[in-house]
Amino acid sequence: MSSLHRTPVSPPLVGGIVARTLPVAVAVAAYGVSFGVLAVAAGLSPLLATLSSLLVCAGGSQFAFIGVLAAGGSPMTGAVGGLLLNLRFLAFGLAMRQHLPRDASRPRRLADAHLVVDETVALTLAGPDDHRPRRFRVIGVTLVSTWVVTTAIGAYGGSRLGDLDAWGLDVAFPAGFVALLAPWLRTRRGKVAAAVGGLIALALTPLLPPGIPVVVAAAGAALALRVPEPAPAPDTRPTSARPTGTADGADTSADTGPGTGADPGSKEG
Repeated sequence: MSSLHRTPVSPPLVGGIVARTLPVAVAVAAYGVSFGVLAVAAGLSPLLATLSSLLVCAGGSQFAFIGVLAAGGSPMTGAVGGLLLNLRFLAFGLAMRQHLPRDASRPRRLADAHLVVDETVALTLAGPDDHRPRRFRVIGVTLVSTWVVTTAIGAYGGSRLGDLDAWGLDVAFPAGFVALLAPWLRTRRGKVAAAVGGLIALALTPLLPPGIPVVVAAAGAALALRVPEPAPAPDTRPTSARPTGTADGADTSADTGPGTGADPGSKEG
């Protein structure tokens, strides 16, 4: 019965989702070109560099792999380091599982799993609860295709780009990822999680192999997210000065919090 009092939320347009994803896609593009150039310089063929972005699709582990190759290490050592870095995707997958249809087919679930990357998960969870499967897939396809295409551009045309440092491509991706974290840092839990994760990573990086400090820091940050948010201060304004809506001043006409929006019995694809 309560669903009769809810305002239906229309599915977001694909063009609108892509437009909001573009700033992050620009950073991913710069990072992809940089990876393509460096992968070929480390000894990979342009085709293999492009296929790695299509099949692995994990920038951090791919850079770790070619870093080991460039330093003269074995491919197996580079692969192990990449796998350690990718352990964080287990947590990302668990976080996204509750927002995706449980009755999806196996091919759909496998396709969704391939879209679980840092930026896709961050952008999806930062938005409203309504229509998250649609936003997740549009954002994921946009960013993954950007990563693969720009890797190919860097791999096949990198010799024409000159010095990558002069273009500033080495800082584009970290800057874009920091921008993704900005909304979370406005909350008390976000600030505590960032501080705990950062301190753990700084302390362990000189002591442990690449990849392990990131995993441990992520676990510490996840635990820090359990810190409760302070209760909102009561509204002491006169009733006449409060926003229109319910008697207590809360406007529920555009509520997009958990459990609101479309009928909970409906399925999102």
